[in-house]
Formats: sequence, C-alpha cells, structure tokens
Amino acid sequence: MSSVVSSTGTSSSTAASSTATGSTVLSSTGIGSGLDITSIVAGLTTAEGLAANTQLSDRKAALTAQVSAYGTFASALDTLQATLGTLETSASLAGRIASVSDDTVATATATTSAVPASYSLTVQNLASAASLSSAPVASGDTVIGTGTLSISVGGSTSSITIDSTDNTLSGIAAAINGAPDNPGVTASILTTSAGSRLVLSGTSTGAANAITVSQSGGDGGLSVLAYDPATAVSTTTGTTTTSTTPGGLTQTQAAQDANFTINGYPAASSSNQVSSTISGVTINLLKTTAADAPTTVTVGADTTGAQTSIGTFVTALNGLITSIQSLTSYDPSTNTAGPLLGNATLESFQNQLSKVLDQVTSGASVSTSLASLGITANVDGSYSTNSTTLSNALTGNLSSVTGLLSGPNGIAAQLDTLITSYTQSGGLLDSVNQGLQSGLTDVANQQTALNARLATYSATLTQEYNAMDTAVALLKQTQTYLTAEFNSTSSSSSSTSLSSGSVSG
Repeated sequence: MSSVVSSTGTSSSTAASSTATGSTVLSSTGIGSGLDITSIVAGLTTAEGLAANTQLSDRKAALTAQVSAYGTFASALDTLQATLGTLETSASLAGRIASVSDDTVATATATTSAVPASYSLTVQNLASAASLSSAPVASGDTVIGTGTLSISVGGSTSSITIDSTDNTLSGIAAAINGAPDNPGVTASILTTSAGSRLVLSGTSTGAANAITVSQSGGDGGLSVLAYDPATAVSTTTGTTTTSTTPGGLTQTQAAQDANFTINGYPAASSSNQVSSTISGVTINLLKTTAADAPTTVTVGADTTGAQTSIGTFVTALNGLITSIQSLTSYDPSTNTAGPLLGNATLESFQNQLSKVLDQVTSGASVSTSLASLGITANVDGSYSTNSTTLSNALTGNLSSVTGLLSGPNGIAAQLDTLITSYTQSGGLLDSVNQGLQSGLTDVANQQTALNARLATYSATLTQEYNAMDTAVALLKQTQTYLTAEFNSTSSSSSSTSLSSGSVSG
C-alpha cells in the first residue's frame, strides 16, 4: 500500500508539472489542438463577409464607372460648346477677303463689314518720318557743348539738359534716347569716311510729325544741333531735297503723308497703313506707282473661315455622338453593357439634341436645314459634310446659312443653351454627380462598418478557438497523466505478485 501511495504522490506531482507546462504550450495558438486556428478564423471571417463585400465592391465599381462615364460625356459637351462661338454670330460666317493685283505696291485685309467690290489704286508717295543729321565731327567722343536741347515732334516737346558729363556727340545721343518724356525720336551715331554724325529719326510718319530742335543756355555749342523748318533752306539735288538750318542740322527726310488715289479720287494718310478710305478694308502701302499704271484692290467673300468653323463643329458633334453611343452601348456577344445603358439623362439629351439639329428655317424663297448646307446624318448617327454643297450655300445664299446657324434662335445658340443647362454649376450633370458621390460615400461608410463587424467576429472566433485549444490541451495532459498512472499501477501489481510467489516456494 505504501508503494501505491507513493506512486500516486509522484503521479500527482507529474500531473501538476504537466499542468504548469500546458500554460506555456497555450501561448502559441493551436499547439494544444494541432489546428491552424489563424487560417481557420481568417477563412471563416472571409466567408462571413463575402456576400456583403461583393455587394459593396460591385456597387462601388458601378458608381465609379458612372462617375467616369459622366466625366467623358461632360468633356464631349465642353468640346462641342467650344465650337459654337464662331457660329453664333453671323458676322463670323460672313467673312471677307481683300487682295491687291500687284502685291509689291500694296497688300490689303478686310473685315466682315467690307462690301465686295473692286477699286483702282495709284500711289504718288509713301508716308515717311522725319530724319535730321548733324555736320560730321571727328568721332562720337567729340565734345559738342552744354545747355538745353528742346526737341519737338508734333505737339510734344522734351527739354533735355546737357552738361559736362554728356556733352559729347555720343553722350548727347544717349541723353536724348534716355529722356523720360521723349517726344518720339531716336538718336544714333552714323560714322562714315567723313566723320561721325548725330542722326535724329522720327518714330511716327506723317506731315504733322516734323521734328524741331532748339537750344538755349550753356556754352552755346549745342547750336550746331538746332533745326527750325520755318527758317530752313531747301536744296534739291536730282530727286532728293534737303533743308538745312544755317549752322545747324540738315533734314535728310521730311515728315510727310502718304498720297494716293482710290478710283481716281485723291486721298492722304499720315501712315502707310490706310484703314479709313474703304470701309472695312485696311491697305498697306508699299511703294509708288506710275500715274498711268494703277493696281486693283478687290474685296470678295471669304468662305474658308466659315467652312473651317462649320467643319470643326461637325467634328465635335460626331465626337459627342460617338461618346454617347459608347456609354449607352450593349454587346450581345459578350453580354457587356455600357456604364450608362438606359440612362434617362443621356436619353433626354439625345432627344433634345435631335430636335435642335433637325429644325428647318424658311426664307423668302428657300427652306434651309443642315442637309441643305451639305451636313447630312449617316446610318450610324454621325454627320458628314459635303464641302462643295457647303461652299455653294455660303457663296450663294449666305443669309440663309446665318439664319439657320446664327443669332439668338439659331442652331448654335440653342445648342449652347442646351449644353449649359447640363454643364453649368448646379446643372443636371452637377446634380447627378452629387448623387453619385453621395452613393460612393455611403458605400465607404458601409464598408467601414462591415470591416468593424468582421473584426469583432474574427476576434470572437479566435477567442472561442483558443478556449477550445486550451481545453484540448488539458484533456491531453489528463490523458498523459492517466496513462502514466495506469502504467505505474500495472508495474507495481506485477512486482508484488512475483514477490509472493518466491516466498511461497
């Protein structure tokens, strides 16, 4: 019996030791049961949230696709709207072009206010700016004198003080050019074999811009730079006329107006760019003509600009139509639908667009539509332009074209109003986008709540599996103890039986 008690005591110690060891074993999840609890819990958590996660993911993808689709639609609308400005004003379509038969004599441009016609042009002389020159001196560093130079051009005068710091020919030129109230002259130094000269050049052409120079004060040396047209003495050599103030500057080029005739009528201009003679036409005079050799200025209709504007409009229109078709398409071979298939917003826009494009305007003798301008609808919904038909319409009946496209009731203005109602702040697309963004926010909130619930679910499962793992570990420890106890008892009984047999013998 003592042996049994001893065994029991030893086994109890062993069991206690095993229990202590079990607490260490349970620090690693799944050791007790041999199960991969982490993977099991992850799998169960994924399965628990699978349906909800899939639903939220699908909804987010659908909403995001719609946001992108509406962005594509809005971009196509903006592109089309950008082409409407030139079509809304009839003057933009009623282009004019001006040309000169001899473009070495003059060039010309015309605005939409010009009237098609032809004009005869002769040029007697071009407009010129005044140019004055001093007598030559040794160099630009030659001292001229001090005092005050007063330079007048037209009605403006600048008084420039010259002192010992800038009394050379170069210094005087720099002082003139640097004058803050320079009346419109530039000063330069011209050096030739005869020496260096001060050259004053007017910046504006025309007889009213003659240059006058006077001097006062100082040492009197600036008198060599004086020039007064009223007292100047003129000298003509061949075809060149100069005028000189005695002891002062020489005028090598007089300020004069351009003189020319239009249809035989004399005209003058202070500039070689003449814009006040023929209404809406600017003529740039380049050289003189012989009196008996006039050139011709022709003003005509220019359909190139209008054709370009209309062509750009049709291209943008086709881009919008293609965009809508793509967004609302369905491919039966792949069962793939566009993100806005069956969308009421786009369907409404398409109906309104067709209504505007299909309208017809009636004139005194003709009805005008896009088709009559050569802009026709194709089977696929796009539009094509017949350039010949369009050109004929622009040259033959421009008023009908502008009546259809331009003005407050024209196609361009109606489309502009329609597009603005969709794209403006607070418009239809803005409202739709706000709804989509609200939906995405709701999805995000639901996803956050789902993630939190799944985290709690995962933690609960982990706790339950860990408890099971602990229980299994304890059962294994008990099994180990019982097995050891059983083996110990069996061994003791066998030894007692052998001992008893030996005594009996």
